[in-house]
Amino acid sequence: MRGKNLVERVFGSIRSLLFEWLPGYTGIDVADRGADPEGDAVLTMAELEHMIATWVVGVWQKRRLGTFAPHWDPGGDHSPNSLLAASFEQGGFGLEIPSPELYYKLLPQHAVRRIDAQRGVQVRGLWYDGPALTPYKGQRSSRGGQRKAQWIVHREPRDRRTVFFQDPLTHQWHPLRWTGLPADDVVPAFGDKRVTELLRKAREAGLRPRTDRELVPQLLALMNQARPVSQWPGRLTKSERIDIAREREQGRAAAADRPGSPVVPVVPARPTAGPGDRRRLREEAASGTLARPRRLGADARRRDLFLLPPSDDQDADR
Repeated sequence: MRGKNLVERVFGSIRSLLFEWLPGYTGIDVADRGADPEGDAVLTMAELEHMIATWVVGVWQKRRLGTFAPHWDPGGDHSPNSLLAASFEQGGFGLEIPSPELYYKLLPQHAVRRIDAQRGVQVRGLWYDGPALTPYKGQRSSRGGQRKAQWIVHREPRDRRTVFFQDPLTHQWHPLRWTGLPADDVVPAFGDKRVTELLRKAREAGLRPRTDRELVPQLLALMNQARPVSQWPGRLTKSERIDIAREREQGRAAAADRPGSPVVPVVPARPTAGPGDRRRLREEAASGTLARPRRLGADARRRDLFLLPPSDDQDADR
């Protein structure tokens, strides 16, 4: 195999620069492993994102460029971080906070020739509709240029339950729901991959739905949401469980990126509390004045240890 040494060198660099610093790293030798590597290798999504960002800035971007140094200082000791600092020093740094509407503008665009009076607009095989389309149903778009007389709809690849339409008069963004969604929104989030699989399954089964609601049972079956007892989530394969978890997490990320959605703060892990911190936490947890506990052995001092308790008959007579 040509270039085998280069491939091995790349993986060796990744191991020495990243993998060896991860919690729960097993190493190439059994003797290097800890007592419980599987228990240590547990990271939440927030912790994993913070670790990768820290590693990129603190390790990967500090690598020396060597022979790939810039032409204006070929003999200097430069790294990607130093070049970024040099660009800021030369051209300055202008911080511009983007508007929330930038989220919609960066989504993939789709040009729709007409808005159906009954079904709305079709985007990659699915139909979407909403109150924002009502004034424009049956009308011709006034857009000019390359997409003349076409309506523009933006698609969220991570969550295909909703697309977004910008009103050409008010310039406000409006969500358009998938027409197959029930009123109670019991269908979980699904992405482009699931839609492609759903449409392929429908074609293979010869299904020609009159409305997209007829596709919901097929979608739930593909998403492992409608299965018999013999195929419950506990009996799914590892790849199926990974697909379900990935799709669920993508839906949560899409909802968090959407403007106006509540942002869940990331609570960092609290460090180990010292003796003073433990006392403060106990005092904060107490609702009132703490009563002084009795001394050790107080009960034994109040009564004779050799005195037998009264019998049951004596208790009844009393």
